[in-house]
Amino acid sequence: MLLHKTELRVRYADTDQMHFAYNGKFFEYFEVGRTEMMRENNLTYKMIEKSGYQMPVVEVFIKYKNPAYYDELIEIETRVEKLPELKVHIDHIIRSKERGVEICQGYVELVFINPQTKKPIRPPEFFYRAIKKYF
Repeated sequence: MLLHKTELRVRYADTDQMHFAYNGKFFEYFEVGRTEMMRENNLTYKMIEKSGYQMPVVEVFIKYKNPAYYDELIEIETRVEKLPELKVHIDHIIRSKERGVEICQGYVELVFINPQTKKPIRPPEFFYRAIKKYF
């Protein structure tokens, strides 16, 4: 299993009138975790795109359990539990570092596509090489 953890502080601009992190921001937090996990494995989006691929999100899910508050330090846990065949399934759990509670959990599914045809294709070999050591 590929596991990565990233810390982030909830910014004032992320909060709503109730002083909670706005629900839509959690998808951005998932992206931060995903991007940093991939960067740690030399799989930046910039490199993927220069290699002739794009990687759009095709499905997302989130279940909220507790609010996150302004200036709170959160931990984004990002996991890939199996080698992808077509879709890349990435699980996320966000926790409050300060309160020790789970804030939300969910997943994101992405696919590799050919930039010209916009059709899904199997993940490229360089992607498999970078992550297969975790499985």
